[in-house]
Amino acid sequence: MLTILFLGDVVGEPGRSAVIAQLPILKEKYALDFVIVNGENAAAGRGITPKITIDLLRAGASVVTTGDHIWDQKEIVAFIDTEPRLLRPINYPEGAPGAGAIVLETAKGKVGVIDVQARTFMQPILENPFQAVDAAVTAMRRETAVIFVDVHGETTSEKIAMGRFLDGRVSAVIGTHTHVQTADEQIFSGGTAFLCDAGMCGPINSILGRAVDPIVQRFISNLPAPFPVAKGEVRLCGAIIMVDETTGGASAIQRLNEVLARPADMPAVV
Repeated sequence: MLTILFLGDVVGEPGRSAVIAQLPILKEKYALDFVIVNGENAAAGRGITPKITIDLLRAGASVVTTGDHIWDQKEIVAFIDTEPRLLRPINYPEGAPGAGAIVLETAKGKVGVIDVQARTFMQPILENPFQAVDAAVTAMRRETAVIFVDVHGETTSEKIAMGRFLDGRVSAVIGTHTHVQTADEQIFSGGTAFLCDAGMCGPINSILGRAVDPIVQRFISNLPAPFPVAKGEVRLCGAIIMVDETTGGASAIQRLNEVLARPADMPAVV
């Protein structure tokens, strides 16, 4: 049996410091074989940098997925072609930098990861995610039956539809983007583990990881304002999936939801 950990959207310095500090502990605690982290909000809450990508990989992430903020840090455009373990959504048009899928070797066989962005209420509107994933899964299954899909989207219906569409063809479909963990973890009839949204790794006393007051005032006044990343205690959210490495079918899924009191001496990861 192969144990996969997926961590939802990492938000800013508090989120990435907690993830980097906790990954070695989580790997030992849960006997993890493979770790996937969505890092698209890891750089001050928007995008990801080359340094943050490298820090997450060195801490124990096998693959870093992203979403609609992938290009927010300009230096990532030149970097993404040099680091295949950093994925952007697979449904960008042909010729976009980077890749949306990867297959990596582990001690228990090959694991494939696909990153896809949904379209409903999402910007930019990309190519049809269902067609893109269908082609990617068909190609990937020639190498491995163990396939994980991060579907980065706003609506529950589109993410559930993706899970149902891929049931029996991939090991897990886990949603990201809303930063709010859902409680619908399940294994579909075809053996695919599903969770509509993994939640975020970021500050608890916040609004989706951002400081509370500026966002409340934005709703009251309708005036634009900066939304800094909040501070304080961090909640790590994600999912742990048990997968048969031969068939690719999931046998169990459990949500991860851990509160971390940030010690005064925990160093910030800059």
